[in-house]
Parts: sequence; C-alpha cells; structure tokens
Amino acid sequence: MKLKHSQLFLASLYEPKKLAAYRIMPIGKVIQYAFLLITAMTVFSLGKFFNNEASQIFAYKEIEEFASDLKWLVYAISIVFLFVMNTLILFAKISVYAYVGQLFLKPMKRRGEYRQVWRTATFAITWEVILSIILSLFAISSTISILLFIIVTMSILFMALKSYPKMPQA
Repeated sequence: MKLKHSQLFLASLYEPKKLAAYRIMPIGKVIQYAFLLITAMTVFSLGKFFNNEASQIFAYKEIEEFASDLKWLVYAISIVFLFVMNTLILFAKISVYAYVGQLFLKPMKRRGEYRQVWRTATFAITWEVILSIILSLFAISSTISILLFIIVTMSILFMALKSYPKMPQA
C-alpha cells in the first residue's frame, strides 16, 4: 500500500501509534516528507521576509537606487539560504531527537535501531514545524517556544516508541 504525503501528515498529527509502524518505511519516502516540512518552513519564512524584512534592508536613501537594481539578487540568495539553513536545522533536530529516542528504547524494553527511530522522529517533528510557524507570528520568548517544541516532539516520539516491538525475554 502506497501512502500519500497527506496521509503521513495527518497520521503525524493525530496517530502516534502509526508512527511506530512507519519505522520500516523506505527512507526515500521519509526524506520526501522531511523536505515537504522544510519547504513549508521556507515558504513561510520567505513570506515574512518579503513582507517585512526586505523593506528594512533597502531603507537607506543613499543606496536605495543601487539596491533596487539588485533586489532580485537579494531575493534569490535569500531563497537558497533559507532553504539550506532550514534543511540543516531540521535534519539536525531530527537526528538529535532520534538519538535521545534511542536512549529510551532500552529502558522501555523495546527493539529498534537508530535508523528506525530517525524515521519515527521525522514524523514526530511535524507538530514542532507547525507550532514554529504559528508562534513566529506572535512575540513569544524563544526559550519558551524551544521548550514547548522539545516537550511536544519528545512526547509524540515517546508515545510512538511505546508501540515498537518488545524485546524478547531471555
């Protein structure tokens, strides 16, 4: 059965137990899903940049004429930079969550490998991406939002890890 990205998205939001089943999904589909999240983050960041930040970059009268000719270059560089940075940050977060999640497997007496936990963490980070987009619209302390992201993502990951197969008893 082929799963659509929309099905993966909805399961990531509402069904943590299904995330455990996705641990055996081909890595290509998981990477595609991660890049869809990265694209959503980048599009939102670019929207904010084009609406608010770009006008501040070209606010100086002395360079306004010169900058108006190069505005397309700033936008092109911004798109590439934001996409690359969002990619690096999201993959680093997924890897850290997967490492921490793997540390929970043994005390929970569950079987799993890092690569499987990494796949599960990729889907568990969905709420974090959505919340980061929503919370960026409000003036909320970055410390509070980071703690919220960690708690939400680790809670979902923990619920998914509880559905991993149990270790065989010796």
